[in-house]
Amino acid sequence: MGEMNIASTSRGNAHATMEDVAKLAGVSLKSVSRVINAEPHVSAKLRAKVEAAIAELNYVPDTAARSLAGSRAFIVGLLFDNPSPNYTMNIQKGVYETCRDQQHHLRIDNIDSTVPAEKFEAQLAAMVRNSRCDGFVLTPPLTDNVVLLDFLDRSGIRYVRIAPDIQPDRSPGVCIDDAAAAAAAARHLWELGHRRFAVVRGPASHGAAGRRRQGFIDELHRLGAENPIIEAEGNFSFESGIAAGAKVLAATPRPTAIFAANDDSAAGVMVACSQAGLKVPNDVSVCGFDDSWVAKSVWPYLTTVYQPIEEMGRAAAALLLRRDEPDNVLHELDFSLVVRASTAPPPQ
Repeated sequence: MGEMNIASTSRGNAHATMEDVAKLAGVSLKSVSRVINAEPHVSAKLRAKVEAAIAELNYVPDTAARSLAGSRAFIVGLLFDNPSPNYTMNIQKGVYETCRDQQHHLRIDNIDSTVPAEKFEAQLAAMVRNSRCDGFVLTPPLTDNVVLLDFLDRSGIRYVRIAPDIQPDRSPGVCIDDAAAAAAAARHLWELGHRRFAVVRGPASHGAAGRRRQGFIDELHRLGAENPIIEAEGNFSFESGIAAGAKVLAATPRPTAIFAANDDSAAGVMVACSQAGLKVPNDVSVCGFDDSWVAKSVWPYLTTVYQPIEEMGRAAAALLLRRDEPDNVLHELDFSLVVRASTAPPPQ
């Protein structure tokens, strides 16, 4: 895939130089370089002086020259293998914003992790050979792909993972508590009076999908659910939601509440309800996960779990660009349950 030229989006003064910035700020050229390159241990006073001079001159750093001057490429790689367009779009937006703020380019690659390991490694080698990056932001399910992680570690390439499931201390990462978020959805449906439930799962390779399923089911059991919980395989896509919805609605007795592991598949479930002659939420309540644009493009509007996808992208890129080595810890962000019109008490 191509690169986004961050610098080209700014209306910089083509005649201003780093020397002009240094002169206006009354500091050395080295000090200007340290601020522009986001190096650690720069005082707030120095940073403020340099940034004020940059703003006054409308100076845009030359990322190509910066790359030649040192070992950094000033390019962040973002890797996808995810069927949800909403998720990829929002992660991309968050990572891009951090790149823009820190004067970096963004390179986006979509790689197929379902191919045999040997072919997958060949893809990775070609990608690294053809694009020099300072590191990669990994999104699920690549987050938990051991072949990819081993390849990056062997190559000495830094990476930050979003929502990792395996070996959480292997790299820096950002996440939410998916199990607790799905448990909140389960409590909401239970408190409305539902006692017959179904779950539309996400891809087996997606660790967060498994945590959501388990969190939802565990919470129902804790609340005292006695009826079997019907399950169907989903793939985080609208089409898979239609197929899974048709399957769970064919069960006897029919569930009165369906939890889908993301909004795309929840929207598909709502279509399956319509095809079966059922109304949402009069006959069946439907709950999703993500609070994407999809949640308010269906009718009735979708009850769902909000996860800060853009913020996760911003935070992951910021961790990657830290010059001091970040600890290999997970940074957990907040979630919330957004109640809309797709859930209601069950029919009597």
